[in-house]
Amino acid sequence: MTHAEKAPLITPVLIAGCVILMLGFAIRASFGVFQIPIASEFGWARAEFSLAIAIQNLAWGIGQPLFGAMAEKFGDRKAIVAGALTYAAGLVLSSFAVTPGQHQLLEILVGFGIAGTGFGVVLAVVGRAAAPEHRSLTLGIATAAGSAGQVIGAPTAEVLLQSYDWQQVFVIFAVVILGALFALPFIRSPKVASKQELEESMGQVLVRAFKDPSYTMIFLGFFSCGYQLAFITAHFPAFVTELCGPIDPAGLLAGMGITTTSALGAVAIAVIGLANIIGTVTAGYLGKKYTKKYLLAGIYTGRTIAAAAFILLPITPESVLIFSAVMGALWLATVPLTSGLVAHLYGLRYMGTLYGFVFLSHQIGGFLGVWLGGKMYDITGDYTLVWWIGVGVGAFSAIVHLPVREHRSTALAT
Repeated sequence: MTHAEKAPLITPVLIAGCVILMLGFAIRASFGVFQIPIASEFGWARAEFSLAIAIQNLAWGIGQPLFGAMAEKFGDRKAIVAGALTYAAGLVLSSFAVTPGQHQLLEILVGFGIAGTGFGVVLAVVGRAAAPEHRSLTLGIATAAGSAGQVIGAPTAEVLLQSYDWQQVFVIFAVVILGALFALPFIRSPKVASKQELEESMGQVLVRAFKDPSYTMIFLGFFSCGYQLAFITAHFPAFVTELCGPIDPAGLLAGMGITTTSALGAVAIAVIGLANIIGTVTAGYLGKKYTKKYLLAGIYTGRTIAAAAFILLPITPESVLIFSAVMGALWLATVPLTSGLVAHLYGLRYMGTLYGFVFLSHQIGGFLGVWLGGKMYDITGDYTLVWWIGVGVGAFSAIVHLPVREHRSTALAT
């Protein structure tokens, strides 16, 4: 029997990791749906709740290397438990918040909770547990689970808001994220490391990575991914609600029960998530066959073209759905490739921490995308300028990945 036959693709670790990512990302992807209800209830400027979501993204980024290091030092399960409890606490406390400052402060807890139950910790577990020949595809499947959460998160929030106020929905979501802990017994993976990795401390690995121009380029390139994704997640439902052309009452969408642009905005986020399930798995599969940096450059180029075309053309229900499908296919396709590239270049032992620092760049971009979206909306009355900035940073990322060295050092390969 060959090694490939002995090492199955689908394992209990992968399934458990997918469950945790799916539930965590279902909640995270729904926050844009709360943009208008919360701002309307308290009479806040759009920038206030946008800043809260922006702070959440930044806290997520800051927390990612911290939770990655916690998992590597104290164990993956403890890091995930800490993340879920923090996530739930942030949601429950946010349900009592009545001022912008309270919301913004409590989103720090939510952001750290997302970090503890998100990609940095879970992908490291899944990556270590996977056979080398399956690793890229496994990371793609786990990333796609986050997209599956996005498919159900925003529409679920929209439906719940028809029967409950937003505060009650936050508490319901807190219970949901604690439910993810039932998958915890299956989270276990071997400490896979080369001889050099076992001899190197975390500090030595970090110094070596930070001195490597390739790591810097990966760090910089992930910025635009965060900017584009966070902006769209937070503002696209409101964007579609206000700027999209009317839905034909006799058309297909109306026949499916989508009769308002508000409902279309929530569905658009779900379409992005659905398309991304295919996109991330495909990216993971291609990552084991082709050069990851060229795949990443191609993804960012595709995003840049799609975003530019969408804003230049009339915004109709049809263009919203087409854009959502195209952007969705490219949405988190960068994650299995970026995390796989980090693991390939610097090894698996400290993958969570190393990917965590790269992800910090992603979340700095996310902070700016969300905050600028709200700020410029309040100043100009629309999202056009922020959208074009996203087009520009996407083009930058397509270029900056091209010089990345994708050859592991001889020492690490042993």
